[in-house]
Amino acid sequence: MSELQVGVRLGLEGFTLEVDFAVAARGVIALFGPSGAGKTTILRCIAGLVRARGGRVAFDGESWQDDAQRLFVPSHERGCGYVFQEASLFSHLSVRGNLEFGYRRVPAEARRVAFEQAVELLGIASLLARRPANLSGGERQRVAIARALLASPRLLLMDEPLASVDSARKGEILYYIERLRDDLRMPIVYVSHALDEVLRLADSVVEVADGRVTAVGTVHETIGKHAGATVLDAVVADQDLASGLARLRFGGGELYTSDLDALPGERVRVRISARDVALALSRPRDASFLNVLEGTVTALGEGSGASIDIQLDVSGTPFLAQITRKSATALAIAPGRTVYALIKAVAIDRHSVGYA
Repeated sequence: MSELQVGVRLGLEGFTLEVDFAVAARGVIALFGPSGAGKTTILRCIAGLVRARGGRVAFDGESWQDDAQRLFVPSHERGCGYVFQEASLFSHLSVRGNLEFGYRRVPAEARRVAFEQAVELLGIASLLARRPANLSGGERQRVAIARALLASPRLLLMDEPLASVDSARKGEILYYIERLRDDLRMPIVYVSHALDEVLRLADSVVEVADGRVTAVGTVHETIGKHAGATVLDAVVADQDLASGLARLRFGGGELYTSDLDALPGERVRVRISARDVALALSRPRDASFLNVLEGTVTALGEGSGASIDIQLDVSGTPFLAQITRKSATALAIAPGRTVYALIKAVAIDRHSVGYA
């Protein structure tokens, strides 16, 4: 299996970065953590823009930096595309000129992405004749992503690409990044401190804090605990337009959700807040809950104050519920007990769903 391996140590003024991790090089790899944690520095080490002492960086079996062997592959030979926080387009060139700048420098036989393909994937055909000054922030960033793609990288690096985009355009950009992930099958390393972005996009997560890696795993294993939520990958089974509901299938069963912009057969990622999950000891009758999932209690969290987290297994899918301690005592909730998770369909809407 292709891997991205990073082991670097770098001392900066008042800050030391010391990380060592390996992660499968597929889908979106999120470098996630608070501002100042060292995420961008890690990305720059991967790109070869920063050389850390005692460093080791390898991608897909190819060493890019190995100080033990006195090896350091320069940035331009690593085959990385880099998308910065700011689009940094050439102001004197049209959108087409910006895209062609890097594209023409890649030999035809080495091109991984066709010009028309990048334009279509990012939805920028109508922008080709315009200058950067006449683009919105979201449009500029889409052009910047397309420009990085047309350099035909093996690995796409994105440094908080939504940081300079207004909130109204963020969902639009996330949609296009999802298209890149799914259509091109190009590994993406995505730096972000925004939980919602990582939940929606990431396949795997490297959590970083104070210059150290604190966790590595799938988005379900690592980020769900921060969000106090269950993260599920599902497929749209069908939509009931008359009632405004969609039916999703996932490993543990089916869920009804509020209507969402996805066609039957499309993959989506659902986030269900633990606070929106009630528990019962028997399948309820004459209740308004459309989603009733049978599961087994696997663990009880420590909780805080009046509430406690309950971890469930729903046909092999981990699930999280948060109820009051009083309710947990009254129901005698304990590991091994069979329970029913009750979730309102209206608690899962288009704002808690991303394309998986």
